[in-house]
Amino acid sequence: MLLPSKKDLKTALEVFAVFQWALSALLIVMTSIVVNLYLVVFTQYWLVTVLILAWLVFDWKTPERGGRRYACVRNWHLWKHYCDYFPLKLLKTHDISPNSNYILVCHPHGILAHTWFGHFSSEGSGFSRMFPGITPYALTLGSLFWMPFLRDYIMATGACSVSESSIDFLLTHKGTGNMLIVVVGGLAECRYSLPGSSTLVLKNRSGFVRMALRHGVALIPTYAFGETDLYDQHIFTPGGFVNRFQKWFQRMVHIYPCAFYGRGFTKNSWGLLPHALPVTTIVGEPLQMPKIENPSQEIVSKYHALYIEALRKLFDQHKTKFGISETQELEII
Repeated sequence: MLLPSKKDLKTALEVFAVFQWALSALLIVMTSIVVNLYLVVFTQYWLVTVLILAWLVFDWKTPERGGRRYACVRNWHLWKHYCDYFPLKLLKTHDISPNSNYILVCHPHGILAHTWFGHFSSEGSGFSRMFPGITPYALTLGSLFWMPFLRDYIMATGACSVSESSIDFLLTHKGTGNMLIVVVGGLAECRYSLPGSSTLVLKNRSGFVRMALRHGVALIPTYAFGETDLYDQHIFTPGGFVNRFQKWFQRMVHIYPCAFYGRGFTKNSWGLLPHALPVTTIVGEPLQMPKIENPSQEIVSKYHALYIEALRKLFDQHKTKFGISETQELEII
């Protein structure tokens, strides 16, 4: 019998790490629903479900009050395999002082934001070694914290709600050395996540600038070269039935249902795992914001334009290193 080589075992662990990342959330949600329904409908232990819901109500504001991170979860060796699968690489262009707070603005979102989880919700790529004294808080949709157990799993990685009150709390009650991670394009950017694309949803998204001005913290432009190459996407005929349904669905729930696909468990198969392609994330120079408690829209627009200029500069300085044409530019929509 032929035994698998160390390389084969490492590859299998990397595939498992990426697969379980998405599967674990689904399993937690399904298990929580099924078990609690079973307890309520078929047993006399309905009080367990009542206690779980009571705890949920009591703990409701925690995602907006700094969350509840566990270093042991962030340091799981599984996340190292997750980052090695692609692989993910994190590079900084400037040192970041732990004596200040920051809002790190990430581009692009991609289909499933694999890069941003690997770098900032785990220690898989060595964030703490690269940014000593800095505590990252990945900010995500508040709805992800509605489900018992799933919310605890997400918070364990250091994630918090992306709400205004959450940002205010992190920038005023946690001292210094905090880095808030915001993927401003969000789910709206998924539809533009195509191999080779450099389209960003940013033109009308200035809330992060307003928050930075309110607290006088620096914005750090960050770009992940290769994130949009991780999945292919089928583009339906414009104006056709499926395309009209996609647009209707987006209007209803603000999520664009993409027909994306990648690879399967083996290298040349079809499936929903991301392609194993390198992604390099460049963390740019902090753009310091003045502290203005109630900035006008004119001031916000001014600094929003300055941020876009800094982001374009970062993209142009590094794009040719990652196979992007010298003539290709960021498309801001």
